[in-house]
Amino acid sequence: MSETTVATRYAKSLIDLAKEQNSLEAVRADMALFVQTIKANSQLEAVLRNPIIQQDKKAGVLVGIFGDKVNNITIAFFKLVVSKGRAELLYPTAQEFVNQYDVFKHIVRATVVSAAPLSADNRKQVIDEVNKISAGEVVLTEKVDASLIGGFILTVGDKQIDTSVANSLTKLRSDFGQPVVQ
Repeated sequence: MSETTVATRYAKSLIDLAKEQNSLEAVRADMALFVQTIKANSQLEAVLRNPIIQQDKKAGVLVGIFGDKVNNITIAFFKLVVSKGRAELLYPTAQEFVNQYDVFKHIVRATVVSAAPLSADNRKQVIDEVNKISAGEVVLTEKVDASLIGGFILTVGDKQIDTSVANSLTKLRSDFGQPVVQ
């Protein structure tokens, strides 16, 4: 079974348990913290993926880092997954948990990259446009990239809208680079 499939199943099980224990919000915050920690510290991911390191040591590392910062359900889940010899699945499971949580709560994550910071009106327009294509609460991440020259790139899920001047110039260069057929 692929890593993604197993991580999806683990995430679903953890969501079900968290709902049953009325701890969904706390466990979601724990999973977000875990994802952020792994992103900031690749050595932790290396430890979890290393088959030479014993399971009890991996569990000890996780308890040492997260023991007093996360919910008991989360620590129990970490220990269970590690004891099954699947510590390498914790990171993709945490990512999938956050994704499934967003689906459950109807949260749509969008990213807009613009040449300059968005004004309040522009931000509202972007959020309104995202609301037209998907129902739910929009969480907008804004980034600035001056190399776009103007316009923006909006990404929602696997869809992307690129209205940047840099993209238009690239298309023009490509079009003018083609031989003229008469």
